[in-house]
Formats: sequence, structure tokens, C-alpha cells
Amino acid sequence: MPFMSLKFNLQKRVKLAQGLWMLYWLAVIVGIILFSLGIFFKIELRKRSEIMDNNESHLVPNLLILVGMLSCGLNAFGGKLCHDSLDPQKFSKMKPMLRPYMLLSCSFNVLLLLLLLLCFLMQFAVYLTLAEGLKNAIRFYKDTDTPGRCFMKRTLDMTQIEFRCCGNNNFRDWFEVQWISNRYLDMSNDVVKDRVLSNVEGKYLMDSIPFSCCNPGSPRPCIQHHLTNNSAHYDYDHRTEELNIWNLGCHQAVFSYYSSIMNSVGALVIFTMVLEAVDVAGLKYLSTALETMADPENPECESEGWLLERGFKETLAGMFSKIQTLGRGNQVEEGGDAPEAAT
Repeated sequence: MPFMSLKFNLQKRVKLAQGLWMLYWLAVIVGIILFSLGIFFKIELRKRSEIMDNNESHLVPNLLILVGMLSCGLNAFGGKLCHDSLDPQKFSKMKPMLRPYMLLSCSFNVLLLLLLLLCFLMQFAVYLTLAEGLKNAIRFYKDTDTPGRCFMKRTLDMTQIEFRCCGNNNFRDWFEVQWISNRYLDMSNDVVKDRVLSNVEGKYLMDSIPFSCCNPGSPRPCIQHHLTNNSAHYDYDHRTEELNIWNLGCHQAVFSYYSSIMNSVGALVIFTMVLEAVDVAGLKYLSTALETMADPENPECESEGWLLERGFKETLAGMFSKIQTLGRGNQVEEGGDAPEAAT
């Protein structure tokens, strides 16, 4: 007995074909969105490649672009199948393509599932890559005249301004590195010289931050230097006063941004998987309803459509038996090759 069988007349078949046609073209639009998201995600990764040590993975955006193109092609063809299905002559030509097309659609859903898993797994990779990349970016901030690092300062400044963040974890990360190049330090100045000599590694460390950490919304002019020295500023206490700089670390801010992109992609992929499953199920109903028409010459006659030709359990049992038969066939072939090798 067929699994989930339904009775169809001409009106129901026409409505099903029209509904499926609309769903397939909706899936084409979703495919265009997936393709566009892939390009956007790739550009965003490229834009901040320097603060990720150029180790960012482009597997997800590349796969997203591929999935978007496949979705457009597959679903446009599915829409044509539904459009031509009610014409007996066109349907007879399209009939041999239905089974391969539905198998291809199921394989496409498996690819979507893989993309969904990668979207969530990539978040761990981005988290670790950002942590290391931002740490090195702060360390190389001063190297504006070093080949390969000339634009590190600009990239990091723009990142802090755009994401309203400061440092890797917080603004204190700037206290641990020398972020001003020696070429801009007056070594004849006793204060500068003493600060450099007092450091074991000979670095010019200070409790200061770059201008890009300043919060323009603060009513007080930005305090960039001597942040922990209360006596250096009037009416100021760094322990109690809300500083007029960004308190959020760039690691958290940038990761949240990329994480939101990947979560959005994941949600869209889930929607696409559901849409593809509905399309395949509907196409199966439509094709079986057209094949079981008692009189193909009479479009008014009733027919029966189903998802599976046999019951669910019987279909699973048949699939397992086919797999076992293939396994036994392979064993027989291996057994037949062994005597020949021995001779």
C-alpha cells in the first residue's frame, strides 16, 4: 500500500502544479540571496584579513556561493518541470528526468546540511583566529614602515572605530605593548630614555591608548594618555569614573559580528532545506498523480498520488536488502580475484 497516498482530480493537480511552481521560484530567490551572502561574507573576511593573521578560512563563503548557484539552477529547472507537467506531450518528454532530478535534489539537501554544520563549526575557528590575530595586530601596530605591515595601523584603527572597541580583550592590552614606533620617540629626552631603560625588554610602555579607542559620544575630551594616573587630569578617578573610551574588546565585538553573519546564514540554509524538502515531496505527489491517471487522454479523470510506492517499513527493508546484495556482490568479486592472484 502506498505511503501517504492522496486522491487528485484535475483542479487539485492544477493547484498543486501552480503552488509548486511558485515555491520553486521562491527557492530561486533564496538561492540568489545565498549567493549574495557568500560574496558579502567573503568580502568581509578579506577586509579584516590582517587582524586574523591572514589565516581565515573561506570554505563557508565559497561553499555558500556554490550552493547559491546550484539552488538557482536546480529550482529553475524544477519550476519548468511543474509548468510543463500539465501538458501531456511535454510531460512524457520530461518524465525520464523526474527520478534523477529528485535524487539530485536530495543530494543537494545533504550538501545544505554539510554547509549548516560548517557554519556553526567555523565559529570556533574564527574565535581562535581572531584571538591570535588581534594580539599580533596590536604588537605590530607601530610597524608602519615594515613591508607587509604598512597598513596594520590603519586596519586596526578602522576596526576599533567601526566596532566601537578597544584592544583585544579590553583597553589595557595597549599598556602591555609598545605601540609607538622608535622613529617617533625623542631618545634625547630623559623621561623617554628612563622609561625605555627601566623596561627589561627595552620597550617604551605607557598607560596610553590610540585615538581610535576614544568614544566621541563622551562629553569630556578624550583622555588617551596617563589613564591610570589620577593626578595627571583634573577631577578624574580611573577606578570610579566611566572612562570616555570604548570598554568592549575587539575580539568580542568582531567575533559577535561574524557570528551573527554565520547564524543568519545557518537560519537561511535551514529554511532552504525545508523548502527543498517540500518541493521534492510536492513534485513526487504531482508526478505520481499524473502517472496513475486512468485515462491520460481525459484530463478530468481522478488519480492517486503518494510519497512512497510502498509502506515506509517496506521501503526501508527494500533499501537494506539492496545494500546487502551489493555488499555480497563485492565479496564474491574479491573472492574470485584471490584464486587468480594465487595462480
